[in-house]
Amino acid sequence: MENCIFCKIIAREIPGHIVYEDEHVLAFLDISQTTEGHTLIIPKKHRVDVFEMDAPKMEQVFAVVPKIATALKKTFNCRGINMVNNNGEAAGQTVFHYHVHLIPRYEKDQFGMRFVNNMQDYDTEDLAALKVRIKTNL
Repeated sequence: MENCIFCKIIAREIPGHIVYEDEHVLAFLDISQTTEGHTLIIPKKHRVDVFEMDAPKMEQVFAVVPKIATALKKTFNCRGINMVNNNGEAAGQTVFHYHVHLIPRYEKDQFGMRFVNNMQDYDTEDLAALKVRIKTNL
């Protein structure tokens, strides 16, 4: 993709701090470094988001995730890792080349993502109805 910053890193048109590369996948440090060691894992073949990924491409990306996560844990002695993937502008995606963030976490108080618990808004029947709706599209 011509204007994709990640494709330019893959093609070595712009610098990237690459920590891993194989035939299908590239992993490099995120320039923002949300925390020390923040790494992105991407397919080398341009795909915009999860909706353009098929199972074999996803397997290639996710086969690398444990290897990079383990290296980050050993390197930085982090206490945990967030694995984040945003798909679409509404979900916070800003670079439209599929990627997985691995964000090392060092202390609980640095945890930047909070998930709201809306359990009180869904009873068993609501969840059953949601399940049926999703399953009809599988």
